[in-house]
Amino acid sequence: MNDFLAVTHEVINQPRALENYNLYGGDRALREGVEREGGAWAGNDLSAFGASAGTAEMLELGHLANKFPPEFDSHDRFGHRVDLVRFHPAYHRLMERAIGEGLHSSPWTEPRAGAHVARAARFYMQSQIEAGHGCPITMTFASVAALRRQPDLAAEWLPKITARSYDPRNVPAAEKSGLTVGMAMTEKQGGSDVRANTTRAVPKADGSYELVGHKYFVSAPMCDLFLVLAQAPDGLTCFLLPRWKPDGTKNPLQIQRLKNKMGNRSNASSETELRGALVWRVGEEGRGVATILEMVALTRFDCMIGSSAGMRMAASQALFHCGQRSVFGKLLTEQPLMQNVLADLALESEAALALTLRLARALDQGEESLMRIATAIGKYWICKRTPNHAYEAMECIGGSGVMEDGPMPRLFRESPVNAIWEGSGNVQCLDVLRAMAKSPEAVEALFAEFESAKGVNAALDCHAKALRQDLSDPADAEFRARDLVDRMAVGLQAALLLKHAPSFVAEPFIASRLEGRGQHHYGTLARGTDCKAIIERGMPASV
Repeated sequence: MNDFLAVTHEVINQPRALENYNLYGGDRALREGVEREGGAWAGNDLSAFGASAGTAEMLELGHLANKFPPEFDSHDRFGHRVDLVRFHPAYHRLMERAIGEGLHSSPWTEPRAGAHVARAARFYMQSQIEAGHGCPITMTFASVAALRRQPDLAAEWLPKITARSYDPRNVPAAEKSGLTVGMAMTEKQGGSDVRANTTRAVPKADGSYELVGHKYFVSAPMCDLFLVLAQAPDGLTCFLLPRWKPDGTKNPLQIQRLKNKMGNRSNASSETELRGALVWRVGEEGRGVATILEMVALTRFDCMIGSSAGMRMAASQALFHCGQRSVFGKLLTEQPLMQNVLADLALESEAALALTLRLARALDQGEESLMRIATAIGKYWICKRTPNHAYEAMECIGGSGVMEDGPMPRLFRESPVNAIWEGSGNVQCLDVLRAMAKSPEAVEALFAEFESAKGVNAALDCHAKALRQDLSDPADAEFRARDLVDRMAVGLQAALLLKHAPSFVAEPFIASRLEGRGQHHYGTLARGTDCKAIIERGMPASV
């Protein structure tokens, strides 16, 4: 008997943590998508990657990297300018893993059918551990597209950029076997309007340039190289800026401070000033925007992967929690209204992944017309759907979901980031309009996706017909852009699910997204939806 009343209660009806599970083996939609889109050959490696990603140790690294954000030292204790960003060891472990697995380079160094699909699957799982370190991984990956436009720089730098070697030291590139690449594009007065940049590029006799100006948002300032936009004599131009000069002296890209961000805390972002920094031209003078377009397409694609990963982790947390938690005598996964919410969250997650992997295949197969329009569509839609998805998943968990010692607050704070970075929602919609105007073949590539599912579902056919009709009317196109892109995105997702997902997934998705009336929260699926089957399909691990 408890004579001294020391034991107050027994802890019961509390779920265990979602850990020590396989992020690949436990994700049916991911496995099916990888096989469908051309990455089946990587299945065994992806399964091993997923098993290691889901360990308690790996997931704890993601927590620690955000609990202890980067710190900045402008000078050492002797007064020398060092511009040093210090990170928690957990961040370096995650970077080492990502680079060691080739997330920054594998489609470039090991090109084959399905290479982008396999890489997307790895990045999708890695991002579920922690999102912030994905920023320098993405920029390093995407930089290859821009640097290939300048063969001399590509020959000099790409071997180390694509090497599977992570070296975080603040030392000259010559002393390293592997390099990372950051971006320094935007300025205070312009933001996304990079043509308003005022940073000046002064030509030198040896063919190099010196930059004078500032950058208001430099992502990953601890990188070894940066792609920068500045005004050269013939207009806005892209340049490559090394953190250290070839002679071993510090290049004057001087960090003013680190950004105090709501989310993406593990990753450093900074404000900088350029005081005669050495750079080399990438592409032609005056063609800076054109030079970076292909690179931007890749960074936006990675935003799609990252936000899809955030949805998957949020849905996984909610599903796993509710599969163990009982309320009013039944598990939450057996309660009809909660089933509706959980199933809807799982549908949204699977639809995001389906579109993302389809575009990975488009990258592999060189479908430039589809990529030109669908990357902006997907980046706009998936990234903007993520914040409310994260919130609803948090609500499924209840009060415990708000606690900082769990993963949900970090997922929620991270959820708006990708919608804003690499071009906000309006920027994406305007890019879709530009693609339609300049590349009519992009519109036909989009409708080819609808056509491939034609005749299977009347609602989708009507949706595609009405969309094409509305696109043919150019009046007030910019004012109507969000509505048009919304419909493009959900139509694409519906077509993909109709072709490839089980009917119990595709049909309620179409019914709720294409046939529904008004604006609805998650959890408004129609009567007759097989929520149990959807929940079982989405469950990440046995409960």
